[in-house]
Amino acid sequence: MPFRMFLEGKDFLFSTYVGPWIKQLQPILNDNERLFLRFLATTGLRKTEGINSFNLIIELKSKGKLCEYYNSELSVAEHFKYAKVFLRGTKNCYISFIPKALIDEISTSQPVSYYALHSRLDRKHIKLRLKELRSYHSSYLRKNGIISELVDVLAGRVPKSVFARHYLGEDMKAFSSQVLAIEDNLMQTLIS
Repeated sequence: MPFRMFLEGKDFLFSTYVGPWIKQLQPILNDNERLFLRFLATTGLRKTEGINSFNLIIELKSKGKLCEYYNSELSVAEHFKYAKVFLRGTKNCYISFIPKALIDEISTSQPVSYYALHSRLDRKHIKLRLKELRSYHSSYLRKNGIISELVDVLAGRVPKSVFARHYLGEDMKAFSSQVLAIEDNLMQTLIS
């Protein structure tokens, strides 16, 4: 299947399943869970990485150490600094571009729990579709002009040595502004 058809299939997937699913969840979820859903859609993190990151932002903010994890100059969460949590063999997570406004919202929120989220949806007989948010995030970035190598880095699909050697350079500021602009459009798509 050609790549363009694959991306168009992702749009179909989103407009047919994920978009309505997100709208269906809004009245059911707590404020922190709705925020968590926005966070996952914006970052493309796996559910475990997302929960760990979300709760770490809250914890570090309460200790006054958020700057150790979130680089506000580049608008990037530097997951690689917490290797025991985010680097797990084949399932790695190095960085995520996150708008400062979203970080501020999360830092004043309550922690999230996968089990609370899952059981709330299960009681309403609603399927949990968090993997589809990750898939849509990557395809949305690629479709909107982000180079595939950067999409691979954001998805954690490069070896640690390659990441350290090639992606911690001066291009991060340019990458940051590009990705944040596209993620903002993605969030507008989710909200509308």
